[in-house]
Amino acid sequence: MTTTEPTRVLVTGAGGPAGVAIIRSLLRRDDVVVLAADMDRWASGIYLVEPEHRRLVPAGRAEDFVEVVQAMCRDDRVDVLFPTVDVELPRIAAARDAFATAGTVVASPSLATLETCLDKLALARACARTVRVPRTELVGTPQAVSGWDYPVIVKPRRGAGSRGVREVPDETTLDAVHAEEDLLVQELLPGEEYSVDVLADLDGNVVAAVPRARLRVDSGVAVAGVTLHDDELVATATAVARAVGLTTVANVQLKRDADGVPALLEVNPRFPGAMPLTIASGVDMPSLVLDAVLGRPLPAHVDFTETANVRYLEDVFLPVDAILPAR
Repeated sequence: MTTTEPTRVLVTGAGGPAGVAIIRSLLRRDDVVVLAADMDRWASGIYLVEPEHRRLVPAGRAEDFVEVVQAMCRDDRVDVLFPTVDVELPRIAAARDAFATAGTVVASPSLATLETCLDKLALARACARTVRVPRTELVGTPQAVSGWDYPVIVKPRRGAGSRGVREVPDETTLDAVHAEEDLLVQELLPGEEYSVDVLADLDGNVVAAVPRARLRVDSGVAVAGVTLHDDELVATATAVARAVGLTTVANVQLKRDADGVPALLEVNPRFPGAMPLTIASGVDMPSLVLDAVLGRPLPAHVDFTETANVRYLEDVFLPVDAILPAR
């Protein structure tokens, strides 16, 4: 009788909600050993795994970050790496072949997909012929000067979340925005905003798309939400995923325009912090991605059940001597 060794998985960004969601998902499997890593020894997700599986890494922008993670994967015999932090993703993806040569598969979108999604202007251009995209122009270019219905949105061309996003009320204020900041000006959409968690297999076939609405937000974090069946949202997010060549998981952010048509805001090409709601709705995306990158077949389609959630602060208690020493 042959005993199959468990799959060894390393999750980086264990202090963030996405990292925690992946760790908790994979810990439920009896064929997986989970290692958790973060730059912060106080990252809560590190302490969800056994003491011998807790790791510290440099900051994602550190010069030696990729080299350290590669050595860690080699020494810990890691089969699959789940990076979860925006700044880490392109650096890890650029070294995907080196990881694979050493025996570690990277569970994230391709570098080309990441570069498209993390550049909001490139994303708008890539999807403009596929879905409704709000008018988006680069500040400082001639086409960005006129023809707007105010107010408009000004946002960084690159960057995650709502950092640096602001509403501009009139042309005079827009003229005062400096081009050297690499900013975009974008049509303001008046409708409801949604997030759609999308899972695609390694051939780019969309296996699941789970829309959700944020019902309550506290300090920028969704503390209550609901998944909902909406064919328009699913179709739009699916088309976006295909346009950017998505594999594995991304979060597509949509907002309805004045006519109620879902339009693309941005794509976060990673597991989102609200992934636990998608998992609870019946689509365990971390587990499905693990199977996909290991070459196991996925269902052609995975449906979900409409589910609501409320979030609360949860403590992890442990002995003081169990805290990892600083790097």
